[in-house]
Amino acid sequence: MGSNPLRQQVASMRQSLFDEEILDKQFMQMEQLEDVDNPNFAEEVMTLYIRDSTKLIATVEQALERTPYDVNKLDKSLHQLKGSSASVGANKVWIETNQMRESIKAGDLERTKAQLHLIKLAHETLRGKVEPYFHLVRQVGPSETAQRPK
Repeated sequence: MGSNPLRQQVASMRQSLFDEEILDKQFMQMEQLEDVDNPNFAEEVMTLYIRDSTKLIATVEQALERTPYDVNKLDKSLHQLKGSSASVGANKVWIETNQMRESIKAGDLERTKAQLHLIKLAHETLRGKVEPYFHLVRQVGPSETAQRPK
């Protein structure tokens, strides 16, 4: 890795994603799937996840605006969000989605709405941190990917 400042910055940014528990080990596994034929695999998958999860969050928000809200529709969308978050390693989004599903099961509408806010916040944080990370990774080159955090 050497003392290249850009590589050090990538490593630091990446480590903070794990230290802040925004990402988890599933993301590392996704990075390990990158190779010469598909050097941006993790970025491509995360980009698709962000696009699709943004739509799911909007669907959940719309469903909560209608009273009485459709518990089955909400749970289906949240189940999808939970699964896709787990598959890409979006740890904080996954945690908040689980919490929202629990508040729905408990019938706590106020907590459910508060959890939606936390999901949106976790999602925006993820997006705001991984986009610059991937931008820097592209500048540095593929040798930085698939390395475990400390």
